[in-house]
Amino acid sequence: MKSRLQALVDAIPDLLFEVDLAGCIYNYHSPHQDLLDVPVQAFLGQRIDDVLPAHAAATCMEAVQEAAQHGRSTGATYWLEGPHGRVWFELSVSSVVLPEDVDLRFILLARDITARMQAEEDFRIAAAAFETQQGMLICDAKGVILKVNRAFSRITGYSPEEAVGRTPGLLASGRQDAVFYGRMWADILQVGTWQGEIWNRRKNGEEYPEWLTIHAVKNEAGITTHYVGAFSDSSFQKTAEAQIASLAYTDSLTGLANRRHLVMQIQKLTTEARHDKHLGALLQIDLDDFKNLNDALGHEQGDMILKQVARRLRHCVRETDTVARVGGDSFALLLTHLDPVPQRATEQAELIAAKVLAAMQEPYQIDADGHSGTASIGVTLLSGQRHEDIDSLLEQAELAMYEAKNAGRNAIRFFDRQMQEQVRRRVAMESGLRQAIQGGTFELAYQAQVSHHGGLIGVEALLRWQHPERGWIPPAEFIPLAEETGLILGIGNWVLQAACLQLRQWASHPVFCNLTMAVNVSALQFHQDDFVDQVLSTLQRTGARPDRLKLELTESVLVSNVESIIEKMNALKAQGICFSMDDFGTGYSSLSFLKRLPLDQLKIDQSFVSGILTDAHDVDIARMVVALSRSMGLDVIAEGVETEEQRQALAQNGCLNYQGYLFSRPLDIRTFEDWAEPSHRLAASGK
Repeated sequence: MKSRLQALVDAIPDLLFEVDLAGCIYNYHSPHQDLLDVPVQAFLGQRIDDVLPAHAAATCMEAVQEAAQHGRSTGATYWLEGPHGRVWFELSVSSVVLPEDVDLRFILLARDITARMQAEEDFRIAAAAFETQQGMLICDAKGVILKVNRAFSRITGYSPEEAVGRTPGLLASGRQDAVFYGRMWADILQVGTWQGEIWNRRKNGEEYPEWLTIHAVKNEAGITTHYVGAFSDSSFQKTAEAQIASLAYTDSLTGLANRRHLVMQIQKLTTEARHDKHLGALLQIDLDDFKNLNDALGHEQGDMILKQVARRLRHCVRETDTVARVGGDSFALLLTHLDPVPQRATEQAELIAAKVLAAMQEPYQIDADGHSGTASIGVTLLSGQRHEDIDSLLEQAELAMYEAKNAGRNAIRFFDRQMQEQVRRRVAMESGLRQAIQGGTFELAYQAQVSHHGGLIGVEALLRWQHPERGWIPPAEFIPLAEETGLILGIGNWVLQAACLQLRQWASHPVFCNLTMAVNVSALQFHQDDFVDQVLSTLQRTGARPDRLKLELTESVLVSNVESIIEKMNALKAQGICFSMDDFGTGYSSLSFLKRLPLDQLKIDQSFVSGILTDAHDVDIARMVVALSRSMGLDVIAEGVETEEQRQALAQNGCLNYQGYLFSRPLDIRTFEDWAEPSHRLAASGK
């Protein structure tokens, strides 16, 4: 009988302990040793709270107390750290009836439930994962739906009751054919998974795109038992992508194509033109004086005009053509499939350009009053030749448009190569000027200013540019570009610095120490807020005498900001700097304004000097300038004096100071000093 009971105990797969009410261990049973870190024999005679961690011992003792009161205890769990990780036990305790002379004993059974606990955790994780934002469905091996999640119902519109028992064909839209599904199932069977975009149909009939992933679930034998599908609705993403594409390629104000879209269309057209031989044309359209109109009416009204322009341009072209807004008030038309013969294509493009020109002249109705406008249009043909790159085509149309503006606006001009060469030279010259400001290829030439006795009284510093490739470039060729690009500021600072350094070198020379140095100042330079500070800091830095510096201003300086001009001149005048009005008589200065300026000298322009022997009008102007100078207490000098006859005529009319080729050409510093010193030493020193 005892052996039978032992066999029965040995068959129990759980840990068994016999304990008393205090938790002392009297007997044990273990099905296998690796359930615990230490031999079970070591437990004999020990208390539970001596051999188990506090949390596990507390659970066991609570169960013992419950069994003492009720005869048994079940449902408690605890865990221990085993050699292979955490081990979970389910605990049940029963009291044992023993002879009266023996203390109350209990049988404590601890069952290993680690696998069950892991399975429950996996199930919870799977359940949570199943109820994700993605739609999910589980099918059996035959493709019958067994389970769907809430996201499935939200996306498709089918409840679990409507979907379970049916196949995923319930959602088919018909957009994918049998070939598509054949390839999909081939991937699933071969690699066990497939993913891709598919179009399905909701319960309400709406078709929608989804990103679908299918996994095959196999058993230990490698046989597929289930299929799990997970999908997300791509409708919002598709809509967002379309909106992003629209923003990327559409002008938000007018709804026209933007510059990026235009570039794509040009690329497409040039590629097609290489094959079908048809020509195209690119029209650059710029609204004339739109900025002034926009400033006068306000930006909201200006936007309304731009929208009307967009509608008119659409009406001027075919549906196959592209209308784009490429800038604030700049538009472009890309004309396709023009005649293969260039002359005829040109005529077709010109016809449409003329149509646009007429449309732009129609009044814009934005309030009670209509507002009229015009446009300038540049045109270039697209032949599809491989040497045509998009940037060049855009540049050509823009150059032609500027030619139209230069022609008086409200005009059409076609691009030609000579136009491009002019721009290339201009760009190269601008780059050269930037390098010259930094690289020391500028030089000053000095032209003498003499009295009626022939004595040297001053010089004018004239800028010369020694280009490393083209040699000497005349100022008349590069100064207008410098003024237009703003480079005249850097050039003007360089000239002022170089002139003051030369004055400093002459300060101790007996021939040159009393000469005044005339320096031309551009309108842009003079109107800089810090012009006065620049001049004074240059004088201080170089050590030049302020009373030897004469700033020559043209009448163009005086056309705006009158009070600011007078304030700056007075500030410099207070430091001893002199002022000369250059090219006097060629502008529109009023006498009342001139009287307020702290001038020291008026300069008769060479255009009047050249005609003083033949043109009575020029004689009258020269006489008037002299008389005005005397009345205002100013000196007067004439420039461009080339003959003795001109000098005598000027002298007869009261002008006694001169500058021109009759006396000296502009000379470099060494040549000028060699010329001036021996022949003018006495005159310059006043002897």
